[in-house]
Amino acid sequence: MEYRRLGNSGLKVSALTLGTMTYGGRGNFAKVGAGGVAEVSRAIDLSADHGVNLIDTADIYSFGHCEELIGEATGGKLKDGMLIATKARFPMGEGPNDQGLSRHHLIRACEASLRRLRIDTIDLYQLHERDGQTPLEETMEALDSLVRAGKVRYVGCSNFSGWHVMKAMEIARRDGRIPFVSQQIHYTLQAREAEYELIPISLDQGLGVMVWSPLAGGLLSGKHRRNVAAPQGTRQLAGWPEPPIADEGKLFDIVEELVAVAEAHGVSAAQVALAWLLGRPAVSTIIVGARTEAQLKDNLAAADLKLTAEDRARLDKVSQPVLLYPYWHQKQTASARLSPEDLSLIGPYLKSTD
Repeated sequence: MEYRRLGNSGLKVSALTLGTMTYGGRGNFAKVGAGGVAEVSRAIDLSADHGVNLIDTADIYSFGHCEELIGEATGGKLKDGMLIATKARFPMGEGPNDQGLSRHHLIRACEASLRRLRIDTIDLYQLHERDGQTPLEETMEALDSLVRAGKVRYVGCSNFSGWHVMKAMEIARRDGRIPFVSQQIHYTLQAREAEYELIPISLDQGLGVMVWSPLAGGLLSGKHRRNVAAPQGTRQLAGWPEPPIADEGKLFDIVEELVAVAEAHGVSAAQVALAWLLGRPAVSTIIVGARTEAQLKDNLAAADLKLTAEDRARLDKVSQPVLLYPYWHQKQTASARLSPEDLSLIGPYLKSTD
């Protein structure tokens, strides 16, 4: 297992992280899995055996039950070197202050997560989504307070748009607060929108990228093929809405290339999709979860897969997103003055057309 720095921090995390959304099975999360304490315990043991040192969860996963299962499975004592990351933002009750990123909610949510996980300190505490009604000054001060109180070691964000990430980082710098070290984003061969702003921002600001749902909810696993009925038991058949698919034809073009590359290496399409992500700029770790132990073992094997330059070129080409404004204009007029962060997006277009 490779260990990478989480952004500009001194913390090193495994290239693969154990995701836990499939455990608990309460409410809407029953659509993605319903594993109990035995399954959680086995997943943690198996991941640790493969060198994984980070578990990612969230208070909203099965409305706290997922955190409880992790706490029960570990007895509040993680394996030596294992780290825990969780998140807060979404509704955890019916009250007007039971959601959001206010100081009131964040501190209560953090303390509740600590109790459920049976630990004293959360290694990485993440804002699960932006809150358009709480000033970022209040949010960043609350995170700073949690770090200084010893309840949290590092902080990050998730699902922020680019300008919200930059605004939060500048407020932290201006006010002497603890800044983000990471952002957790959706990023796959099927969904490369993060390359417009979030990946360049990560490179510029020294943020480690943590990728959630790297197989596009299983759509890139190789199980979903053109003109073939979706396999039984998948989250798509259960009505899970993420990610949205705007171009089904392009999705299956990507899957065909994944399968072809996978067959050449004698591995699964899922492993190829994960290995492609591990080679992308700013990516610190990829969060892998599974409904079954076999799926988890297959995903963990991606850490050892090395794609060739030709493999990557094939996958890059079939999944290349449209160059939006102002990037097409910058490509035409500013190519002599691009920064390394600009080149992370525009560079491939320069190579393919000039």
